[in-house]
Amino acid sequence: MFGVQDISPDLLKKYDRPGPRYTSYPTAPVWKTDFTAENYRDAIERANRSTPAKPLSLYFHIPFCEELCYFCGCSTIISRDKAKSADYIEILGQEIAFLGSLVPRERRVVQLHLGGGTPSNLTPVQNRIFFNHVNRAFSVDYQKGEISIEIDPRHATDEYLESIRSLGVNRISMGVQDFDPVVQKAVNRIQTYGMTRKVFEKCRELGFHSINIDLIYGLPFQTVEGFGKTLDQVVELSPDRLAVFNYAHVPWLKKHMVLIREGDLPKPETKFDLMMLIGERLTGAGYVYIGMDHFAKPQDELTLAQKNKTLYRNFQGYTTKAQADLIGMGVTAISMVGDVYAQNVKSLADYQTRVSEGRLPTHRGYRLSKDDILRRSIITRIMCDLEIDRRHALDPYGEEFDRYFASEVKELEAFASDGLIEITPDVITLTPLGRVFMRNIAMVFDQYLKAVPRGPLFSRTL
Repeated sequence: MFGVQDISPDLLKKYDRPGPRYTSYPTAPVWKTDFTAENYRDAIERANRSTPAKPLSLYFHIPFCEELCYFCGCSTIISRDKAKSADYIEILGQEIAFLGSLVPRERRVVQLHLGGGTPSNLTPVQNRIFFNHVNRAFSVDYQKGEISIEIDPRHATDEYLESIRSLGVNRISMGVQDFDPVVQKAVNRIQTYGMTRKVFEKCRELGFHSINIDLIYGLPFQTVEGFGKTLDQVVELSPDRLAVFNYAHVPWLKKHMVLIREGDLPKPETKFDLMMLIGERLTGAGYVYIGMDHFAKPQDELTLAQKNKTLYRNFQGYTTKAQADLIGMGVTAISMVGDVYAQNVKSLADYQTRVSEGRLPTHRGYRLSKDDILRRSIITRIMCDLEIDRRHALDPYGEEFDRYFASEVKELEAFASDGLIEITPDVITLTPLGRVFMRNIAMVFDQYLKAVPRGPLFSRTL
């Protein structure tokens, strides 16, 4: 997959520009604040009428972190006060009960994920209380479902890991980012390999079905040699999946990122070399490139889903649960139900007030048009299948790809000239180089890029 050895500076400059990561289409800047809680509730009720009953994917946002990582783009609250977490779990429990009352029990939960923030900052008692809330409100498939939590190895004690395993959690995603101490100091996250290995081995001992490790490239002071050592150490651990994210330096959106000096960040040429190193090192170790920075072992569900062309992408990244409606709970959490996106309020105080008053804490959202749905389907296939089937891609919608997207097909010819895609009468396929720039290719089908509000909104594609 990463057989690309050289790339011209002109081509790097041409395609290294801001662009969405397409965990949704349309992307969040297009969503509207006049979208109401009633609009969201109506979407849930429409989805409830589907036959057969659609499964559910639940996401819970736990915003608390003990300290700030300068690279973090998530919605976080820095606090070491466990009482705040306890109060939050109580309010979250009320939202869980409210949404659970809107959903029939036959809509089984096949995927449940706790993200953050740092969910592993919850105490074992708080975890039990949280899962009690969930189990009272929803029908969770603990036998076949994916029950996952993001953890910080610096704070995940043996007692914590044992408690979540006993509650039914079967998947772990742990943050690493980089083991280089110079890089760690620059981003305010000191985390040794020995500490991480100890937590990783405890997770294996407890029998978690899958372990994912998160890395980030593009951080200050990273070099090809230094990150190569981190990759070697991670490969030695042998996680089931890896997510190697491109650092998005967006201080205009996340003000704390000004603590990272732009002059300390790798140049575009170095970032490209890091991308190539990541691909070659991980595929050489037997991992399969899934797309958008994700790798998995050959027999992993993600790999098999990509082969079967059933892989999907949503706000949790790549998933095998394409048919599930995603319901997000907690401050800033995002839902994706049928043809609707909905996001909760960003302020913790607003969230607590609305939920305590018995209201859905919806802040904004969007209902897709037919054109949005068609474009989302094509962007999803680019990101998941790494190709577009020109013959049948729009069959479910009663449209012909070449007719509906005639102007976009014409625009793709420039990508073919640059060696990013191969175009045949039947299929448009991303080349190894094109997979590096898949966001740019997907942007061809995004009709909103010219209409979004002025100002920088997205990270750079490289």
